[in-house]
Amino acid sequence: MADTRTTATDWQAWQQSWDRQQEWYMPDREERFRIMLDMVEAFVGTEPRVLDLACGTGTITARLLARFPGATSTGVDLDPALLAIARGTFEGDGRVTFVEADLKDPAWPALLPYGAYDAVLTATALHWLRTGPLETLYGQVAELVRYGGVFMNADHMIDDTTPRINAAERTQRHARMDRAMREGALDWAEWWQLAAKDPALAAPTARRFEIYGAHADGETPSAAWHARVLREKGFAEARPVWRSPSDTLLLALK
Repeated sequence: MADTRTTATDWQAWQQSWDRQQEWYMPDREERFRIMLDMVEAFVGTEPRVLDLACGTGTITARLLARFPGATSTGVDLDPALLAIARGTFEGDGRVTFVEADLKDPAWPALLPYGAYDAVLTATALHWLRTGPLETLYGQVAELVRYGGVFMNADHMIDDTTPRINAAERTQRHARMDRAMREGALDWAEWWQLAAKDPALAAPTARRFEIYGAHADGETPSAAWHARVLREKGFAEARPVWRSPSDTLLLALK
């Protein structure tokens, strides 16, 4: 891609490239976002104040504002490359604020522009954390969600009590991914190789690999674990509202 960093087109092209790469792993990705926003509307209406947690390129924010133009969003992430894409995409949009922060730093909530949110939303991100830091994060999230507000996490949630089911699902999923790759789909590593070659993203991509390394060193506990911990941290109710064979969208109500 050419260095057209001052135009929206370049950033939109990177957004679309990111979407295609993510869909290689999750072909039902848009369905989970649709259900997530259905639940936002059901619980907090069509003009919510939203915290896009571990926002990446602003994927959730983009879909939020397309459906609810009166919403506002705060995106928080540590990845400098994905934040560069997010900031470029939403430059000039007064409804959106981005905050660079480490969710493992106890002080990160103090960097946010608001002390309370109607909804905190995240997708395919918190598996980068191990369960100890994730429990701490859930306590902080519970303090940020207003009474009657919601937290939703769409992510890999693995039930270790069903090993044969897990193995069959994994075999089928990887067969599909192999077919898609033969048809030209990019995987995670290939996408980052492209980003490293783009003049607008080369430096932030190098920094993000200094921060994170090649991939997550986190955990994927079950949906039951997430629901239990969220209730322990202050949510009144928590349960899955959508599932695929490998992933779960879990909703917690304050």
